[in-house]
Amino acid sequence: MKENYYAVIMAGGVGSRFWPVSTQEFPKQFHDMLGTGQTLIQRTFERINELVPSKNILIATNARYEKLVLEQLPKTTKKQLLLEPAMRNTAPCILYSALKIYAQNPDGIMLVAPSDHWIDNESEFIKNIKTSFDACAKEDILMTLGIQPDNPNTGYGYIQFEENSTEIKKVKNFTEKPNLPTAKQFLASGDYLWNAGIFVWSVKSILKAFKNYLPEMVDLLDDGNNVYNTDFEDDFINSNYVKCQNISIDFGIMEHSKNVHVLPVDFGWNDLGTWGSLYNKLEKDSTKNASIGAQTIFRDANGNMIRTQPGKRVVIQGLSNYIVVEKDDVLLICPKEDEQDIKQISQEVKDTFGDEFV
Repeated sequence: MKENYYAVIMAGGVGSRFWPVSTQEFPKQFHDMLGTGQTLIQRTFERINELVPSKNILIATNARYEKLVLEQLPKTTKKQLLLEPAMRNTAPCILYSALKIYAQNPDGIMLVAPSDHWIDNESEFIKNIKTSFDACAKEDILMTLGIQPDNPNTGYGYIQFEENSTEIKKVKNFTEKPNLPTAKQFLASGDYLWNAGIFVWSVKSILKAFKNYLPEMVDLLDDGNNVYNTDFEDDFINSNYVKCQNISIDFGIMEHSKNVHVLPVDFGWNDLGTWGSLYNKLEKDSTKNASIGAQTIFRDANGNMIRTQPGKRVVIQGLSNYIVVEKDDVLLICPKEDEQDIKQISQEVKDTFGDEFV
């Protein structure tokens, strides 16, 4: 049965909210963001490998990260890499991987997971994926994992489900990032979950959905001549992928499909999207300061997040709730409450100092 299990790890993003550590040349998924001894993509691969054979784990990434992926994931080979010649959001990438898996095994069931999320309870995660694999092997359904929300977070999309006694719920609708009053309403109602962007389906079911809702994309990427897993695959993708619509799987497929189901899960999930979300995962001292790399002295300072090269001695006095990040010859000092501005800050750095710093 495990021979039918596949996974696609999405590793093409730049993670610009983690600038200056995450850059276009070396994005966050290839960094040990939490100081655990493993990079985020390494941890993700090992977690999924508990259930999915390593040869069945595909890595979807940008062509420029090929060397990084092969260095960090020694169990993978070049033929497991889906190198996107252009950034086109998640739908084209998922269609490409589904067609590639289908050409190899039409009975394949696939997991789609981001490369840069943190999961505390990995055995619970594996149990949830196994439940989803079993359901998708039996029925023509598209599944997503929904995280039990513990606060009215406005940074996530929400999934509303139909209340019933079964473990897997039918999805009523998806809502993009809501404002705070709406998020509070969602939390109070009890029938909303966070959308973690983790999906499971059979390749047959997802290809059927693409034919229904994004047929032009299927026309571009499904050549019908079994180009996948051959020497011609790269040339075919390089020619056709750039012509695909730039659209997410959520907008392109999930919000239209009538057979979407969700499994409510609770395995200690953190999407590690910003320095603030990283701060939440780190151990703090008695004054709520957290640091990675640095040897620190905090004087009349609290709630700060410090990250430097290993062993740098840092003294912080009279500062509260700041992010202080040093990488090579760049230093960022920014209030935690303004962390969403870091994406714009990195753009300004690019315009002022040049591409090599972002």
